Amino acid sequence: MTFKLINRTKPTDTKPARSQVLPKLKRKQLGDLVPKRGAKVAPVIASALLKASGWRTVGEVPNIPQAVVLALPHTSNIDGVFAIPSLFALDLKISIMGKHTLFKIPVFAQLLHWIGIVPIDRGKKGSVLQASIDKFKTGKPLFLGLAPEGTRQYTETWKSGFYYLAVGAGVPILPVAMDYNTKEIRFLSPVYPSGDIEADLPKIYAQYKGVIPKHPERLSQPLQDINNSPD
Repeated sequence: MTFKLINRTKPTDTKPARSQVLPKLKRKQLGDLVPKRGAKVAPVIASALLKASGWRTVGEVPNIPQAVVLALPHTSNIDGVFAIPSLFALDLKISIMGKHTLFKIPVFAQLLHWIGIVPIDRGKKGSVLQASIDKFKTGKPLFLGLAPEGTRQYTETWKSGFYYLAVGAGVPILPVAMDYNTKEIRFLSPVYPSGDIEADLPKIYAQYKGVIPKHPERLSQPLQDINNSPD
């Protein structure tokens, strides 16, 4: 097993080297099909927080109502401190899965729905995968965020559930990268799964080449390999 990185550079306090390829992403650029929160005050506050922290969001969100969104690399709890405001600044609603029992209190349930928590009954007959597919089958707008590394520590492989969820639901996979070197949240190019995971995964890996996480030593092996591969 190869465990090395070409670049272990850690973020510094100097001005980050911004992406020269992807344009800055603004809220008004989101299409009418993309899931949104419909908030007015939150985007203003979140935008101010991002500006103060030096982070920005770049790339493009395709004008589609449904997608499996990949959050990578995820090596620290601090990731959310910058990732969450980036979503609120765009008024973009990316949902994550949560236990259905959390929704038993009506007022709390409304808050969870607004945040973007999707209730999943893990004890119900059938797998979590099928329950997630069923959420897409309702036809309602849904960007479901997943972290395929499955841990904030080093891992040799990604969990493949995100891929089979996208295949089963018939939706694209939207990779999103968090780069501490450039202080950017990057929305990358969607991948439409063919059903051949061995052919499609390299298309996803390749988009993360050069991305530096909070803790480079925890970068998953697939992303280490793509970083170490020749251009």
